[in-house]
Amino acid sequence: MLTATDHRRDRLGLNYIYPVVSRRAGGLSIGINLNTNNACNWRCIYCQVPGLRRGKAPDVDLQTLAHELNSVLTDILQGDFCSRYQLPAASDSLRDIAISGNGEPTNSGVFAQVVELIGSTAGEFGLLNKIKIVLMTNGSQIYRPSVKNGITRLSQINGEVWFKFDSATTAGLRSINNTGVPVARLRRNLETAAKLCPTWIQTCVFALDGRPPAVAAQELYLQFISSLMENRIPLKGILLYGIARPSQQPEASRLTRLPADWLAQYAARLRSTGIEVKVSV
Repeated sequence: MLTATDHRRDRLGLNYIYPVVSRRAGGLSIGINLNTNNACNWRCIYCQVPGLRRGKAPDVDLQTLAHELNSVLTDILQGDFCSRYQLPAASDSLRDIAISGNGEPTNSGVFAQVVELIGSTAGEFGLLNKIKIVLMTNGSQIYRPSVKNGITRLSQINGEVWFKFDSATTAGLRSINNTGVPVARLRRNLETAAKLCPTWIQTCVFALDGRPPAVAAQELYLQFISSLMENRIPLKGILLYGIARPSQQPEASRLTRLPADWLAQYAARLRSTGIEVKVSV
């Protein structure tokens, strides 16, 4: 049975493809994991990847990826996949193909080729413009020409970028995401993504040691979003979400979910800047 709290990558016993019920997509999502070595250039303290380590994505066998994607799509669209995995009616339609997985996907040397492969396969199944093709990224590699090429192609196949942005301060990025990337650089990458492809900001909020994000941190985040809106950066909106699955990082015991009403109130404040906000508790 597939549920929103079970995102195991080995569910089907495949190398690159895994199915999930996605809260943010609102139904069935096909995940593509390019980081089969559990390597990422960041280490977010809420990350659910066991054995996460620093590093880049390994080599990707594009032929195997294509075969797996074709096989799973056939099973979902023409087989008994949904009944076999007991998907409820509200979740049994395919909503997207998501390039996500166990690390930063744009660290893969074949990221642009993977986007092309997904577009070609989706076209063969008549899915183009019927489902979304989503890139979930921390945005750190978007300055690279090959990544920009992949994102440009993504925009041509009904794609979206979901750009991780958890803090508007460099210190916050260091404590939450364990990265030294300055906020100013991340903002430049965000603006680049938004100009190349429809882009959502995705922000995870949680209580740390029993306390929600500090008021000062909230205000700086609101100021950051206000600045983006004032400068007419073409963002789709914010995907604001809480913790649904346990962290696999050393800080796990310090993290707890925030109440739904806290997220709703924060979302309302963000909407006051003029940006759309979708909340997943």
